[in-house]
Amino acid sequence: MNIGTLKANAEGVHIGRITTLTFSATVALRAFESTNERAPKFDLMALSADRRSWVKIGALWEYSSNETGECFLSGQIDDPSLSAPIPVAMFQQNDGSFNVAWRRSKPKASLDGFGSESEGALPPLTATGDEPASDRSVDSAASSGDGLGESTAPKPAAKPKARESVDA
Repeated sequence: MNIGTLKANAEGVHIGRITTLTFSATVALRAFESTNERAPKFDLMALSADRRSWVKIGALWEYSSNETGECFLSGQIDDPSLSAPIPVAMFQQNDGSFNVAWRRSKPKASLDGFGSESEGALPPLTATGDEPASDRSVDSAASSGDGLGESTAPKPAAKPKARESVDA
């Protein structure tokens, strides 16, 4: 879902607006200078409420699509006024402007075959690991004591009884 657009001004700085139901700000991209290849490409700056300064509200990294090779910017908008960061992606258009897109995070996918009834699923985990759970009886679990198996430690020696003191 598009939540904003940034266009280059006369100085070549991309400025625009990002608006959602709970967040609305004039924003700009500021190039991030670093020799670290893992550093963000841009700081995402928002115009302060008094319109006197810019405040950093996020950072954007450059990525390329595995399918198309198209480059895009990805990061988050974060501010103390927000209940949670807003994940955003910016896609450059033919005219040089950026469309700002947001989409709700998807829950992380489970590993294929784990905990599912699909083909290739793992068998149920058993107490001993060598027999299916259905082959074990309830009595065998109860008769094994505390479930820890036989101990190889020697039994503790019996303590001698304490002598009673007699008043003379």
